[in-house]
Amino acid sequence: MKRNLKRNIVVIAVLIFVGTAVYLNWSYNSRWGAADAEMVAAEDAAMLQAQEQYTAASTETEGPSMAVSAYFDEARLTRQSSRDEALQLLEQACAGDEVSQEVIDESMRQINAMAAWNMQESLLENQLLAKSFKDCVVFVSDQGVTVAVPAPVEGLTDTQVAQITETVVSNTDWSAQSLNIIEVTE
Repeated sequence: MKRNLKRNIVVIAVLIFVGTAVYLNWSYNSRWGAADAEMVAAEDAAMLQAQEQYTAASTETEGPSMAVSAYFDEARLTRQSSRDEALQLLEQACAGDEVSQEVIDESMRQINAMAAWNMQESLLENQLLAKSFKDCVVFVSDQGVTVAVPAPVEGLTDTQVAQITETVVSNTDWSAQSLNIIEVTE
């Protein structure tokens, strides 16, 4: 009898704690509300505008090397914002009430592909930076790989082109023919 009483008291105490935690979580989350799509879009636009102003100010005051750096910053920002827009469109395509399973499957396939591309881009950028390139931006898509690297006025050396090609070919399923190298002159 005493054993059952202790067990019942412990069960009731646990239920009270869980109920209190659920209530506190609900009240905290209801106070903040859901994210407003218009506010998020306005914040994104403000960030893009600030980045553009920073880029313009940097190129005017710092000269060519800052202009090259600003190019890579802008390229990364553009890549990320275009991927975010595509992801948002794919999520909207899946969210409809009368969406077919084929549309959902294709959207999920494209989302998975974009996630894989992001990982490949990060890996390739890190490896190219480790191979003594000052900066770089890698774009992976279903058409191939594009690598933008800073280059002197006379262009990249054959050794540098070989390093880029070897890095891309060894870390992706793409061949050298699917590789496009953009030389950003300093």
